[in-house]
Amino acid sequence: MSRSLFVAALLAATACSAEPQAGNAASDSTAATAGKPFVETVVADFDAPWAMTFLPDGRMLVTEKDGRLLLVSADGKARQTIATLTVDSAGQGGLMDVVLAPDFAQSKRVYLSWSTTGAGGKGVVLARGVLDEANPGAAKLSQIQEIFRATPFVEGNGHYSGRIAFSPDGQYLFFTNGERQKFDPAQDPKATLGKVLRLTPDGKPAAGNPLAAKGFHPAVWSYGHRNLLGIAFDAQGNLWEQEMGPKGGDELNLVLPGRNYGYPKVSNGDHYDGRPIPDHAPGDGFEAPKVSWTPVISPGGLMIYSGNLFPQWKGDAFIGGLSSKALVRVDLDGTNARKGDQWDMGARIREVEQGPDGAIYVLEDGAQGSQGRMLRLTPAR
Repeated sequence: MSRSLFVAALLAATACSAEPQAGNAASDSTAATAGKPFVETVVADFDAPWAMTFLPDGRMLVTEKDGRLLLVSADGKARQTIATLTVDSAGQGGLMDVVLAPDFAQSKRVYLSWSTTGAGGKGVVLARGVLDEANPGAAKLSQIQEIFRATPFVEGNGHYSGRIAFSPDGQYLFFTNGERQKFDPAQDPKATLGKVLRLTPDGKPAAGNPLAAKGFHPAVWSYGHRNLLGIAFDAQGNLWEQEMGPKGGDELNLVLPGRNYGYPKVSNGDHYDGRPIPDHAPGDGFEAPKVSWTPVISPGGLMIYSGNLFPQWKGDAFIGGLSSKALVRVDLDGTNARKGDQWDMGARIREVEQGPDGAIYVLEDGAQGSQGRMLRLTPAR
Protein backbone atom coordinates (compact mmCIF):
# COMPACT_ATOMS: atom_id res chain seq x y z
CA MET A 1 0.00 0.00 0.00
CA SER A 2 2.93 2.27 -0.76
CA ARG A 3 1.95 5.80 -1.77
CA SER A 4 3.79 8.83 -2.97
CA LEU A 5 4.71 11.09 -0.09
CA PHE A 6 3.03 14.39 0.54
CA VAL A 7 6.26 16.39 0.68
CA ALA A 8 6.41 20.10 0.14
CA ALA A 9 10.17 20.22 -0.18
CA LEU A 10 13.33 18.42 0.60
CA LEU A 11 15.97 20.86 1.70
CA ALA A 12 19.59 20.10 1.14
CA ALA A 13 20.87 22.41 3.82
CA THR A 14 24.21 24.06 4.17
CA ALA A 15 27.00 22.29 5.97
CA CYS A 16 26.59 21.65 9.67
CA SER A 17 29.47 23.96 10.45
CA ALA A 18 27.85 26.72 8.41
CA GLU A 19 24.47 26.62 10.13
CA PRO A 20 24.90 27.67 13.77
CA GLN A 21 22.05 27.05 16.16
CA ALA A 22 20.13 30.17 17.00
CA GLY A 23 19.91 30.48 20.73
CA ASN A 24 21.93 27.30 21.27
CA ALA A 25 23.02 26.86 24.86
CA ALA A 26 26.67 26.11 25.47
CA SER A 27 27.26 22.38 25.40
CA ASP A 28 29.36 22.51 28.56
CA SER A 29 26.55 24.10 30.58
CA THR A 30 25.84 21.71 33.44
CA ALA A 31 23.55 21.58 36.42
CA ALA A 32 23.54 19.15 39.31
CA THR A 33 20.35 19.39 41.33
CA ALA A 34 20.21 18.20 44.92
CA GLY A 35 18.61 14.78 45.14
CA LYS A 36 19.27 13.77 41.53
CA PRO A 37 21.82 11.04 40.85
CA PHE A 38 22.84 12.63 37.56
CA VAL A 39 24.34 15.80 36.13
CA GLU A 40 22.40 17.60 33.40
CA THR A 41 24.38 19.01 30.48
CA VAL A 42 22.60 21.21 27.94
CA VAL A 43 23.49 19.94 24.47
CA ALA A 44 21.28 22.04 22.17
CA ASP A 45 18.00 23.92 21.76
CA PHE A 46 15.26 23.06 19.26
CA ASP A 47 11.88 24.38 18.16
CA ALA A 48 9.28 22.06 19.72
CA PRO A 49 11.31 18.84 19.30
CA TRP A 50 9.41 15.55 19.30
CA ALA A 51 11.85 12.64 18.85
CA MET A 52 15.48 11.77 18.31
CA THR A 53 17.70 8.84 17.38
CA PHE A 54 21.45 8.27 17.17
CA LEU A 55 23.43 7.44 14.05
CA PRO A 56 26.24 4.86 14.42
CA ASP A 57 28.87 7.64 14.47
CA GLY A 58 27.19 9.51 17.33
CA ARG A 59 25.41 12.15 15.30
CA MET A 60 21.69 12.55 15.85
CA LEU A 61 18.47 12.88 13.89
CA VAL A 62 15.92 15.12 15.60
CA THR A 63 12.33 15.84 14.53
CA GLU A 64 10.64 19.18 15.14
CA LYS A 65 6.88 19.47 15.36
CA ASP A 66 6.37 21.72 12.35
CA GLY A 67 7.98 19.26 9.92
CA ARG A 68 11.76 19.64 10.00
CA LEU A 69 14.12 16.68 10.25
CA LEU A 70 17.53 17.78 11.51
CA LEU A 71 20.93 16.13 11.31
CA VAL A 72 22.81 17.24 14.43
CA SER A 73 26.49 16.85 15.25
CA ALA A 74 27.40 14.60 18.17
CA ASP A 75 28.27 17.58 20.36
CA GLY A 76 25.08 19.45 19.43
CA LYS A 77 26.95 22.48 18.15
CA ALA A 78 26.01 22.20 14.47
CA ARG A 79 23.00 21.06 12.49
CA GLN A 80 21.48 20.99 9.07
CA THR A 81 17.92 20.52 7.91
CA ILE A 82 17.82 17.39 5.76
CA ALA A 83 14.06 17.32 5.06
CA THR A 84 11.07 19.59 5.47
CA LEU A 85 7.84 17.63 5.35
CA THR A 86 4.27 18.76 4.87
CA VAL A 87 2.58 17.87 8.14
CA ASP A 88 -0.59 18.91 9.93
CA SER A 89 0.86 20.35 13.14
CA ALA A 90 -2.38 21.58 14.74
CA GLY A 91 -2.92 20.43 18.31
CA GLN A 92 -1.00 17.25 19.03
CA GLY A 93 -0.07 16.77 15.38
CA GLY A 94 3.27 17.25 13.67
CA LEU A 95 6.40 15.42 12.59
CA MET A 96 6.71 12.68 15.19
CA ASP A 97 8.98 9.68 15.54
CA VAL A 98 12.28 8.92 13.82
CA VAL A 99 13.93 5.48 13.91
CA LEU A 100 16.79 3.91 11.95
CA ALA A 101 16.22 0.72 9.98
CA PRO A 102 17.90 -2.33 11.56
CA ASP A 103 20.14 -2.54 8.48
CA PHE A 104 20.87 1.20 8.43
CA ALA A 105 24.62 0.65 8.07
CA GLN A 106 23.95 -0.81 4.63
CA SER A 107 20.60 0.63 3.54
CA LYS A 108 20.79 4.13 5.13
CA ARG A 109 17.01 3.90 5.60
CA VAL A 110 15.25 6.11 8.13
CA TYR A 111 11.63 5.66 9.27
CA LEU A 112 9.40 8.59 10.21
CA SER A 113 5.81 9.24 11.29
CA TRP A 114 3.67 12.35 11.09
CA SER A 115 0.09 13.58 11.02
CA THR A 116 -1.54 14.68 7.80
CA THR A 117 -4.91 15.47 6.25
CA GLY A 118 -6.82 13.20 3.89
CA ALA A 119 -10.20 11.78 3.06
CA GLY A 120 -12.33 11.83 6.19
CA GLY A 121 -10.14 14.15 8.23
CA LYS A 122 -6.68 13.57 9.68
CA GLY A 123 -4.48 10.68 10.65
CA VAL A 124 -0.96 9.40 11.23
CA VAL A 125 1.23 8.00 8.47
CA LEU A 126 4.41 5.92 8.43
CA ALA A 127 7.11 6.68 5.86
CA ARG A 128 10.72 5.94 5.11
CA GLY A 129 13.55 7.57 3.23
CA VAL A 130 17.28 7.22 2.60
CA LEU A 131 19.95 9.36 4.24
CA ASP A 132 21.99 10.68 1.32
CA GLU A 133 25.38 12.18 2.21
CA ALA A 134 26.93 11.87 -1.24
CA ASN A 135 27.35 15.63 -1.38
CA PRO A 136 29.59 16.53 1.59
CA GLY A 137 28.05 19.21 3.75
CA ALA A 138 24.64 18.99 2.06
CA ALA A 139 23.02 15.84 3.38
CA LYS A 140 19.37 15.16 2.59
CA LEU A 141 16.73 12.55 3.18
CA SER A 142 15.89 11.25 -0.28
CA GLN A 143 13.47 8.69 -1.74
CA ILE A 144 10.84 9.51 0.87
CA GLN A 145 7.82 7.29 0.51
CA GLU A 146 4.70 6.79 2.59
CA ILE A 147 4.28 3.07 3.34
CA PHE A 148 1.31 2.91 5.77
CA ARG A 149 -1.47 5.13 7.07
CA ALA A 150 -3.91 4.75 9.94
CA THR A 151 -7.51 3.96 9.09
CA PRO A 152 -9.91 5.60 9.23
CA PHE A 153 -8.94 9.26 9.06
CA VAL A 154 -11.19 11.27 11.39
CA GLU A 155 -11.67 14.88 12.47
CA GLY A 156 -9.69 16.25 15.40
CA ASN A 157 -6.14 17.12 16.42
CA GLY A 158 -5.33 14.64 19.17
CA HIS A 159 -4.07 11.16 20.03
CA TYR A 160 -2.17 10.32 16.86
CA SER A 161 0.51 8.32 18.77
CA GLY A 162 2.84 7.32 15.88
CA ARG A 163 5.65 5.58 17.77
CA ILE A 164 7.89 3.10 15.92
CA ALA A 165 9.96 0.13 17.15
CA PHE A 166 11.63 -2.75 15.33
CA SER A 167 11.60 -6.27 16.72
CA PRO A 168 15.00 -7.47 17.97
CA ASP A 169 15.41 -9.71 14.91
CA GLY A 170 14.74 -6.75 12.59
CA GLN A 171 11.98 -8.61 10.77
CA TYR A 172 8.99 -6.63 12.01
CA LEU A 173 8.06 -3.02 12.56
CA PHE A 174 5.67 -2.17 15.39
CA PHE A 175 3.67 1.04 14.96
CA THR A 176 1.26 2.69 17.40
CA ASN A 177 -2.02 4.29 16.32
CA GLY A 178 -3.91 6.32 18.92
CA GLU A 179 -7.71 6.25 19.16
CA ARG A 180 -7.84 9.94 18.14
CA GLN A 181 -9.96 10.95 21.17
CA LYS A 182 -12.87 8.99 19.65
CA PHE A 183 -13.03 6.20 22.30
CA ASP A 184 -14.82 3.42 20.41
CA PRO A 185 -12.30 2.87 17.57
CA ALA A 186 -9.97 1.27 20.14
CA GLN A 187 -12.41 -1.69 20.21
CA ASP A 188 -13.35 -1.59 16.51
CA PRO A 189 -11.76 -4.61 14.80
CA LYS A 190 -11.72 -2.92 11.38
CA ALA A 191 -9.94 0.25 12.52
CA THR A 192 -6.22 0.57 13.21
CA LEU A 193 -6.97 3.31 15.77
CA GLY A 194 -6.26 2.47 19.40
CA LYS A 195 -3.98 -0.39 18.37
CA VAL A 196 -0.41 -1.66 18.31
CA LEU A 197 0.30 -2.83 14.75
CA ARG A 198 2.85 -5.33 13.48
CA LEU A 199 4.07 -4.61 9.95
CA THR A 200 6.85 -5.72 7.64
CA PRO A 201 9.66 -3.19 7.05
CA ASP A 202 7.83 -2.34 3.80
CA GLY A 203 4.72 -1.28 5.73
CA LYS A 204 2.57 -4.32 4.91
CA PRO A 205 0.56 -6.18 7.56
CA ALA A 206 2.81 -8.96 8.83
CA ALA A 207 1.77 -12.54 8.09
CA GLY A 208 0.51 -14.42 11.11
CA ASN A 209 -0.83 -11.47 13.09
CA PRO A 210 -2.98 -12.93 15.85
CA LEU A 211 -6.37 -11.36 15.13
CA ALA A 212 -6.59 -11.37 11.35
CA ALA A 213 -8.51 -14.66 11.29
CA LYS A 214 -11.08 -13.13 13.67
CA GLY A 215 -11.96 -10.34 11.25
CA PHE A 216 -9.63 -7.64 12.56
CA HIS A 217 -7.59 -5.38 10.32
CA PRO A 218 -4.69 -7.66 9.34
CA ALA A 219 -2.06 -5.37 10.87
CA VAL A 220 -3.44 -5.46 14.43
CA TRP A 221 -1.22 -6.97 17.13
CA SER A 222 -3.09 -5.71 20.24
CA TYR A 223 -6.03 -3.39 20.84
CA GLY A 224 -7.99 -1.42 23.42
CA HIS A 225 -5.34 1.29 23.73
CA ARG A 226 -5.74 5.07 24.09
CA ASN A 227 -2.79 7.37 23.27
CA LEU A 228 0.35 5.25 22.87
CA LEU A 229 3.37 7.57 23.03
CA GLY A 230 6.12 5.07 23.80
CA ILE A 231 7.03 1.57 22.65
CA ALA A 232 10.26 -0.39 23.17
CA PHE A 233 11.69 -3.91 23.43
CA ASP A 234 13.74 -5.03 26.41
CA ALA A 235 16.80 -7.29 26.26
CA GLN A 236 14.64 -10.39 26.70
CA GLY A 237 12.48 -9.48 23.71
CA ASN A 238 9.46 -8.32 25.74
CA LEU A 239 7.53 -5.47 24.14
CA TRP A 240 6.59 -2.61 26.48
CA GLU A 241 4.23 0.26 25.73
CA GLN A 242 3.08 3.26 27.70
CA GLU A 243 0.02 5.38 27.08
CA MET A 244 -1.91 8.28 28.47
CA GLY A 245 -5.01 7.38 30.40
CA PRO A 246 -8.04 9.66 30.58
CA LYS A 247 -8.53 11.52 33.89
CA GLY A 248 -6.12 9.28 35.77
CA GLY A 249 -4.87 5.85 34.82
CA ASP A 250 -1.72 6.40 32.77
CA GLU A 251 -0.35 2.96 31.89
CA LEU A 252 2.78 0.94 31.28
CA ASN A 253 1.79 -2.27 29.50
CA LEU A 254 3.48 -5.49 28.57
CA VAL A 255 2.18 -5.91 25.03
CA LEU A 256 1.10 -9.47 24.24
CA PRO A 257 -0.22 -10.66 20.88
CA GLY A 258 -3.97 -10.56 20.42
CA ARG A 259 -4.74 -9.10 23.84
CA ASN A 260 -7.40 -6.48 24.56
CA TYR A 261 -6.15 -3.73 26.90
CA GLY A 262 -9.67 -2.56 27.61
CA TYR A 263 -10.02 1.08 26.66
CA PRO A 264 -12.63 2.61 26.78
CA LYS A 265 -14.51 -0.24 28.48
CA VAL A 266 -12.12 -0.33 31.44
CA SER A 267 -9.46 2.04 32.73
CA ASN A 268 -7.90 3.02 36.04
CA GLY A 269 -9.02 6.55 35.21
CA ASP A 270 -12.37 8.18 34.43
CA HIS A 271 -13.76 10.38 31.67
CA TYR A 272 -12.85 14.07 31.82
CA ASP A 273 -16.50 14.98 32.28
CA GLY A 274 -16.59 12.95 35.48
CA ARG A 275 -18.36 9.85 34.16
CA PRO A 276 -16.78 6.75 35.70
CA ILE A 277 -15.03 4.03 33.74
CA PRO A 278 -14.85 0.60 35.42
CA ASP A 279 -11.39 -0.13 36.82
CA HIS A 280 -9.30 -3.04 35.59
CA ALA A 281 -10.22 -6.05 37.70
CA PRO A 282 -9.10 -9.70 37.79
CA GLY A 283 -11.16 -11.88 35.49
CA ASP A 284 -12.68 -9.03 33.47
CA GLY A 285 -11.21 -10.39 30.24
CA PHE A 286 -8.91 -7.42 29.66
CA GLU A 287 -5.15 -7.15 29.99
CA ALA A 288 -4.32 -4.91 32.95
CA PRO A 289 -1.36 -2.53 33.00
CA LYS A 290 1.77 -3.57 34.84
CA VAL A 291 2.00 -0.06 36.34
CA SER A 292 -0.55 2.77 36.39
CA TRP A 293 -0.40 6.36 37.62
CA THR A 294 -3.10 8.47 39.26
CA PRO A 295 -2.39 11.40 39.41
CA VAL A 296 -1.12 11.11 35.87
CA ILE A 297 2.43 11.61 34.63
CA SER A 298 1.35 12.16 30.98
CA PRO A 299 3.94 9.75 29.56
CA GLY A 300 5.93 10.83 26.51
CA GLY A 301 8.81 8.79 25.05
CA LEU A 302 9.87 5.37 26.37
CA MET A 303 13.36 3.87 26.55
CA ILE A 304 14.66 0.61 28.05
CA TYR A 305 18.15 1.26 29.40
CA SER A 306 20.90 -1.16 28.32
CA GLY A 307 24.07 0.85 28.91
CA ASN A 308 26.91 0.63 31.42
CA LEU A 309 27.13 4.27 32.52
CA PHE A 310 24.30 3.71 35.01
CA PRO A 311 24.78 0.00 35.87
CA GLN A 312 22.21 0.14 38.67
CA TRP A 313 19.50 0.92 36.10
CA LYS A 314 20.38 -1.63 33.45
CA GLY A 315 17.17 -3.15 32.12
CA ASP A 316 14.90 -0.47 33.59
CA ALA A 317 12.35 1.61 31.69
CA PHE A 318 12.61 5.40 31.44
CA ILE A 319 9.60 7.51 30.56
CA GLY A 320 9.40 11.21 29.75
CA GLY A 321 6.69 12.98 31.74
CA LEU A 322 4.82 15.82 30.04
CA SER A 323 2.34 17.36 32.51
CA SER A 324 4.41 15.94 35.38
CA LYS A 325 7.56 17.63 34.03
CA ALA A 326 9.45 14.56 35.12
CA LEU A 327 11.79 11.77 34.15
CA VAL A 328 10.26 8.54 35.43
CA ARG A 329 12.10 5.27 36.06
CA VAL A 330 10.30 1.93 36.28
CA ASP A 331 11.95 -1.23 37.62
CA LEU A 332 11.49 -4.07 35.13
CA ASP A 333 11.89 -7.65 36.32
CA GLY A 334 11.15 -10.07 33.51
CA THR A 335 7.48 -9.52 32.71
CA ASN A 336 6.81 -7.61 35.94
CA ALA A 337 7.24 -3.93 36.70
CA ARG A 338 7.04 -1.56 39.64
CA LYS A 339 7.48 2.17 40.13
CA GLY A 340 11.00 3.41 40.72
CA ASP A 341 12.13 7.04 40.76
CA GLN A 342 10.41 10.19 39.53
CA TRP A 343 12.72 13.18 39.13
CA ASP A 344 11.42 16.73 38.70
CA MET A 345 12.98 18.10 35.50
CA GLY A 346 11.28 21.51 35.58
CA ALA A 347 10.01 21.15 32.00
CA ARG A 348 7.76 18.86 29.95
CA ILE A 349 9.83 15.88 28.79
CA ARG A 350 8.78 14.64 25.36
CA GLU A 351 11.50 12.10 24.55
CA VAL A 352 14.12 9.96 26.30
CA GLU A 353 16.89 8.04 24.52
CA GLN A 354 20.13 6.27 25.32
CA GLY A 355 23.33 7.65 23.83
CA PRO A 356 26.14 5.53 22.36
CA ASP A 357 28.19 5.95 25.54
CA GLY A 358 25.32 4.99 27.85
CA ALA A 359 24.36 8.56 28.76
CA ILE A 360 20.63 9.31 28.95
CA TYR A 361 19.35 12.04 26.65
CA VAL A 362 16.04 13.85 27.12
CA LEU A 363 14.20 16.33 24.92
CA GLU A 364 12.11 19.03 26.51
CA ASP A 365 8.79 19.45 24.77
CA GLY A 366 8.76 23.20 24.36
CA ALA A 367 5.88 24.49 22.26
CA GLN A 368 5.63 25.47 18.64
CA GLY A 369 7.65 28.65 18.25
CA SER A 370 9.52 28.17 21.54
CA GLN A 371 12.67 26.34 22.51
CA GLY A 372 12.98 22.87 23.98
CA ARG A 373 16.39 21.77 25.19
CA MET A 374 18.24 18.52 24.70
CA LEU A 375 19.87 17.43 27.96
CA ARG A 376 22.56 14.80 28.45
CA LEU A 377 22.42 13.02 31.81
CA THR A 378 25.57 11.49 33.26
CA PRO A 379 26.27 10.09 36.74
CA ALA A 380 26.79 12.57 39.55
CA ARG A 381 30.19 11.90 41.10
